[in-house]
Amino acid sequence: MLSTHILASGISCIVALVVISRLTRKRAHPLPLPPGPPPLPCLGNALQLDTKRPWLTYTAWGKTYGKIIHSSIFGIDLIIINSETVARELLDRRSGNYSTRPIIRTSELAGVDFNTVLLPYGETLRQHRKMFHQVLRAEVSVSYYEMYSRHANKLVVNLLDGIGDPQHQTETYAASLIMAVTYGYNAHGHEDPFLSRARELFDIGNRIVSPEKAAMFTAFPFLEKLPLWCFGGAFSLIGHCRELAQQLLNEPFNEVKAQMANGIASHSLVADFLSQAHDDADEDTMKAVALTGYAVGMDTTASTLQTFLLAMVLYPDVQARARAEFDQAVKHDRMPCLDDRASMPYLDAILREVLRWHPVVPLGIPHATSNDDVYDGYFIPKGSKSHMSRLALSRDEDVFPDASRFDPNRHLTVDGKLKDPFVNHFAFGHGRRICPGRWFAENALWTAAATILAVLRIDHAKDSNGDRIEVKPEFTTGVTV
Repeated sequence: MLSTHILASGISCIVALVVISRLTRKRAHPLPLPPGPPPLPCLGNALQLDTKRPWLTYTAWGKTYGKIIHSSIFGIDLIIINSETVARELLDRRSGNYSTRPIIRTSELAGVDFNTVLLPYGETLRQHRKMFHQVLRAEVSVSYYEMYSRHANKLVVNLLDGIGDPQHQTETYAASLIMAVTYGYNAHGHEDPFLSRARELFDIGNRIVSPEKAAMFTAFPFLEKLPLWCFGGAFSLIGHCRELAQQLLNEPFNEVKAQMANGIASHSLVADFLSQAHDDADEDTMKAVALTGYAVGMDTTASTLQTFLLAMVLYPDVQARARAEFDQAVKHDRMPCLDDRASMPYLDAILREVLRWHPVVPLGIPHATSNDDVYDGYFIPKGSKSHMSRLALSRDEDVFPDASRFDPNRHLTVDGKLKDPFVNHFAFGHGRRICPGRWFAENALWTAAATILAVLRIDHAKDSNGDRIEVKPEFTTGVTV
């Protein structure tokens, strides 16, 4: 008992000393930090956060402290951006100072630090983005016309037949598209082994790579020496996550290699890479790019489509107007295609509103400042983790009055034209870290939504008595919701 007490006391002392040393190392500066909630000694604002849904805390703080706020966790500076204007200034115009990523130690422990989204700014990131550009840039993305339609038709048939739930069907749609482009692979339903393992990998990683949860490992590296199961939850699955990551990095890549050796490989990003000589990239880089596109593209696209279905249930007037627009624009009893898009601006407005109404990645992925900076009279220290709170941006009443209501008209001019390009939406990020797959995503989302509205009426389910089952919107937690 005595030795346990001494050990606990010793660990507490070490924690306090580490935090104090972090605080005393901060460079003195004549300007103040951005306003924010008063921190507790050593802990900072750690106990004031909703650790499962930190975006709710940051949004609430924004109403009190303003468009840019400062908080800290164990001596680690967090800069929370709650305004599109501030985000454009810092993340776009000053992108040279805000383009790298903080070290998220849990992503390294889980073996998912290969992910393009998490890479620090540098040559490896440039190689990744160059590869994505080959297959996902605007003019190439639109050329997948037939592929979008074929998979969207299959999605609607599966929804109509009631095969699995909508979550699985939207995941299968999104995964099938991105896997066709990256690996030339045709996913075989939501039970496809690659798809199910990728879903499991993303689910574990989604729960452990948030900077708020990773902060304790960053501040106190000695915690890594403890068995990770003692932290509970997804942390106990870190070893399994590493195994899954290695399987998914290697198996689909090696499958393409085997197909090429037998002369049966389909055209894909990986096949093109393997058929050409490369001086500036190796196979590990290609594996990381392919798996990133697959895992991230599947989750974000599927989540957006699920929110679209939710909105269509809750706002039947919006659904009816979208269907009326479709009936006017698409004649001769045919299915919609991308050629019809220009004559269906209301559907585009719906998708923009889906991205705003409930952002799929409500806090984005944090940027890190490479050097000290000053904004609007406030000091932003080097190494700060800068979060763009997309939820706060989406709830800015100055920009989006009655922000909690789903209203596609926000994105239309008085004469029914779209206000801004889809790919400029804040949901895709800012600066040099803007999503390289945004054109592919917009075409995939538009084709799926148009096809669904052309065939299906989305309504409340009925119970055994024939009474309507009310829908209560609830969202998962994690980096992506």
